[in-house]
Amino acid sequence: MQNQSTAIGRPALLEEAGTFIEQFGSELGVPREETDARLKRIADELEATGTYTHTDAELAYGAKLAWRNSNRCVGRLFWESLTVQDARAARTEEEIADAIFRHIEYATNGGKLLPAITIFAPSADAERPRVRIWNEQLIRYAGYRQADGSIVGDPVSEELTRMCEALGWRGEGTAFDVLPIVVQIGGREPRWFDVPRGLVLEVPLAHPDLPAFARLGLKWYAVPFVSGMRLEIGGLHYTAAPFNGWYMGTEIGARNLADASRYDMLPKLAALMGLDTARESTLWRDRALVELNVAVLHSFKTQGVTIVDHHTATRQFALFAEKERQNGRTPTGRWSWLIPPLSPATTGVFHTRYDDTEKKPNYFYQQTPWGDNSRQ
Repeated sequence: MQNQSTAIGRPALLEEAGTFIEQFGSELGVPREETDARLKRIADELEATGTYTHTDAELAYGAKLAWRNSNRCVGRLFWESLTVQDARAARTEEEIADAIFRHIEYATNGGKLLPAITIFAPSADAERPRVRIWNEQLIRYAGYRQADGSIVGDPVSEELTRMCEALGWRGEGTAFDVLPIVVQIGGREPRWFDVPRGLVLEVPLAHPDLPAFARLGLKWYAVPFVSGMRLEIGGLHYTAAPFNGWYMGTEIGARNLADASRYDMLPKLAALMGLDTARESTLWRDRALVELNVAVLHSFKTQGVTIVDHHTATRQFALFAEKERQNGRTPTGRWSWLIPPLSPATTGVFHTRYDDTEKKPNYFYQQTPWGDNSRQ
């Protein structure tokens, strides 16, 4: 999911389209004459307009293939279950926001989360997007920098929070304010839309054996809606294509709430637990980290919200890899992302190496609309 040069000429776009259409036809058993006819229509459309349009079936399968090809994702066993919502016809900021809200409601499903993606209008050149969503995730907490340099809320959101405030948004200043959705069409001024409160399912966190845990006042949103990535299918760039699965517990308990650069809760939890934090050799960080993850899994399950622990998730990935082999494909993966951040050596993926070849269709990181946040 690395940044790439994305501006390509018409012959290259035709080649990218052809590669995808051939794969589409091969995997779905499309008769050869239909594939040839489709390739001819695409060539004619490119000649006439400089671009082409995916059919509904191509769009849906391309999005699923992009999930299957996502080397950094451990949850790919369920790639075929992705629900694809076609929003390419959305033309106004209001229509885009409404489609996003429908996605949030559908995917949240009262806590029984459903993998879904909503796809907006594409561009043949990713550097000239027709639609952008400024948020990296549709639901994320604001981060407010204080006069003393500290941050209330999520530090990862500090920059977007400032951008939203510059656009006129004002939050309540708490540690868990949900940021608005910021939508930009072409070169127009971006617009923000508050997410209706009733759409945001949040899980208050408690620990099954540590009643004092509740004093931390923690919660987290139920669904990880990734919205800052670019979906590339057959040479076309869907620069706004928010998608979701569900959380692996460690994403919340070992990163979002635990990282020193995020909510940094381990010292506070260790104090509640009465741990000796004067020396690293007491492994107080490790002990607190385990209990924080216990609280996350316990709370989501108690509230009936879909979540998976890292042992189950990595076993599911092993099953995905085996299915890929059975279908004559080499399973791909980036080891450093597949291993969980908690007790990685206790999982099978830690002891396995995978081919990190990047295939398309796929999801790629993009620059933020206000600067470069490229990632490796």
